[in-house]
Amino acid sequence: MKHLTLIFAYLLIAACSLLPNAYSQSSQTGPLQTGADQMTLYLPALQGKRVGMVVNHTSRIGTTHLVDSLIARGVTIKTIFAPEHGFRGEATDGEKISNSRDQRTGVFITSLYGQNRKPSPAQMDSLDVIIFDIQDVGTRFYTYISTMHYVMEACAETNKPLIILDRPNPNGHFIDGPVLDPKFKSFVGMHPIPVVHGLTVGELARMINGEGWLAGSKTCKLTVVPVKNYTHQTPYVLPVRPSPNLPNQQAVLLYPSLCFFEGTVVSVGRGTDKQFQVIGSPYTKYGPYTFTPVDKPGAINPPLEGLLCYGLDLSAIAISKQEMMLNYFFDFYKKASDKSKFFLANGGIDRLAGTDQLRLQMIAGVSEDKIRQSWQPALDGYKVMRKKYLLYP
Repeated sequence: MKHLTLIFAYLLIAACSLLPNAYSQSSQTGPLQTGADQMTLYLPALQGKRVGMVVNHTSRIGTTHLVDSLIARGVTIKTIFAPEHGFRGEATDGEKISNSRDQRTGVFITSLYGQNRKPSPAQMDSLDVIIFDIQDVGTRFYTYISTMHYVMEACAETNKPLIILDRPNPNGHFIDGPVLDPKFKSFVGMHPIPVVHGLTVGELARMINGEGWLAGSKTCKLTVVPVKNYTHQTPYVLPVRPSPNLPNQQAVLLYPSLCFFEGTVVSVGRGTDKQFQVIGSPYTKYGPYTFTPVDKPGAINPPLEGLLCYGLDLSAIAISKQEMMLNYFFDFYKKASDKSKFFLANGGIDRLAGTDQLRLQMIAGVSEDKIRQSWQPALDGYKVMRKKYLLYP
């Protein structure tokens, strides 16, 4: 135990040396290195330990999966915990994932996107340390950060250390959207943060710990291995698609702006080859572009399957660097042939927005500018809180 404590103290010192003041001095020099790339900072803490890995297909060092890299260096990996989309990242959004075994390594895979979204005490009992390494896209409703929350909670409850290998946030250069009202907490929104939160997963984990958002206001033994040579203004093109329906950088950058459509009768292109790059509906002729969603791998039974949709192709547009591009969302609502049926009856829009105010304001005819102004006080408070947890300038 003393040996483990010393190792984690070393890691913490290494992480702290990269905090904003020191980090800004070297942030513009040398190639970007993810937390996973910097193996010398965390490998000592894994030697001789029983390791649990919260990873998926994005958990790579170059072209090699992190699991394979660690096993090749003698690390004992007891369990892989898989988030939404599974270990290989091929499952459809919302598809329940079953437990299995990795054919390549033989390591048992425990699903955290099925009946069990949080590692159980029995599962944690067989582990000494947990590694979290998953590429996020910087929005509150992308569920990898919800999985991280539950893993942190399990670590806090069992007194097990968690090491987060940080990765850049491709949408980390701005903050926008309504701050979640706790009344609308769900797996697509667990924290009182904006839709676009401007944090890496490592910074968000520090915030979750620091603000006491885990059950019982507990904190976990957290170490973040920061990204080297990175700032929140550093452009970052994801080397691997983060999930089946974000196939390229354009989709990743449009995702924060288009995801509200998932709570409406408008398709965002699931079941096409331009997921989150086209928008349209069979119920209103929104534009000249047409597409028909079909059942396909990664998009099983997509919304509006088999229906010809009329709308827009956004796959080549320039994307705002400063805020969510909500003009399409407001425009489509105004043009809807039946506004009473624009929002789905399942309440999805309220869960995605983290509030019912967006929907109610739109129904009442409030302008986009006025709606954005109503978000500002909470956003200002969030930005002050955010500064406490930043690892990068």
